[in-house]
Amino acid sequence: MSRFDVIIIGGGPAGLMSAVQAAKAGASVAILEKNPDLGKKLLISGRGRCNFTNSEPDVQKFLSRYGNNGKFLNSAFSKFNQKDAEAFFNSINVPTVHERGGRIFPDETVKPDLKGGQIVLNALINLCKKYGVKIFRNSQAMSFDFNKDNKITHVITSNDEIECGSVIIATGGRSYPKTGSTGDGYDLARRAGHNIIKIFPALVPLKIKEPWVRLASGCDLKNINLSVYKDNNKLAVRFGDMEFASFGRSAGISGPIVMDLSSHVPDWIDNIDDENDTLELSLDLKPALTHEVLRNRIASDFNKFGNKTFAQVLRKLMPSKMISIVLELSDVPHDKPAAYISSEEIDELARLLKDIRMTLNNNNHDCGLLGFSHAVVTRGGVDLKEIDPGTMRSKLCGNLYFAGEVLDLNGPSGGFNLQICWSSGYVAGLSAGNACK
Repeated sequence: MSRFDVIIIGGGPAGLMSAVQAAKAGASVAILEKNPDLGKKLLISGRGRCNFTNSEPDVQKFLSRYGNNGKFLNSAFSKFNQKDAEAFFNSINVPTVHERGGRIFPDETVKPDLKGGQIVLNALINLCKKYGVKIFRNSQAMSFDFNKDNKITHVITSNDEIECGSVIIATGGRSYPKTGSTGDGYDLARRAGHNIIKIFPALVPLKIKEPWVRLASGCDLKNINLSVYKDNNKLAVRFGDMEFASFGRSAGISGPIVMDLSSHVPDWIDNIDDENDTLELSLDLKPALTHEVLRNRIASDFNKFGNKTFAQVLRKLMPSKMISIVLELSDVPHDKPAAYISSEEIDELARLLKDIRMTLNNNNHDCGLLGFSHAVVTRGGVDLKEIDPGTMRSKLCGNLYFAGEVLDLNGPSGGFNLQICWSSGYVAGLSAGNACK
């Protein structure tokens, strides 16, 4: 039977960072990865480019992007924050580039034959090799043995039984299950007595009830407003880009502002188990224009192109794929001559372009969220109240630690979620490594 001071369950970003720090602290370290290869999800992050952190200079502003749970990361960020993450990767020959929105990526021009995710993964694996980390591939942690003090003595795997000094669960959540993120860490945490905050897909497309949404599938919209309403009360608004899309039997909306809003949807639905409890979304195609200004522009176009039909004039106002939607939602016949469009019809068209209503499709009690197979991250996870934020150690099991997405932590796109992995992995690895001395 083999023995290691620190056993890390999961060979993703949090697990690899934990392994490096534990090994640097002098511990013997093993990574258990159930897949044949490490870092499968890391390789697809940022569409392969790996937006690994964000350059927001103010740590407190950075932490505010995680919502109420962000304060849990105060201690971890005091030890390893976004600036430290960039410096760390620079130090292991991963040069970086800064892009719009503070996004930081590996500089792919240095190694043009590799995508950014592969560059980061290779650097971390090489560092693990340098510090003697043992990597067990195709090895899934199944359960634990505990002693009378409720400490883990052995990790039972699909292949073996391994003695340990400490364990770090860094399995990820449920998002992109094809990468191996199937929620295994939650079951292991429960075995140690931990509570799991209900999980939902986050940074995920939204399903829409209205059948007309399929007509616009593939339509990309730039610089629009998307607002969320509950009982006619506006809950949130986002400005930016979105798209209509079909997802098998479901149709809905995606894109940066949709993904951002999706993480908050479970908060806005009062009764998750009530399929009738849902939200309305309002799409404003012309947010820079007031209703009056837009109305006058439309009137001018109809007057200028009086010899054309209603549908033909719409081509001057919006993307071609949106025309079928407007024709579907408008009471004006598509072939009505522009010269005969009434003032009331022009006014109604202006209202429609600034307030296209959609209803979230909350069937199967899923809050209208498309599902984990389309989600970037998981919302929910191991209850933070049961974790020491200064060490990432369990308050219930004295030699168990947590890192990464398995925790009840998630943030917006833009490098914030990988930073959770780096910061929590750094602290968990260092703490577990030092505890074994």
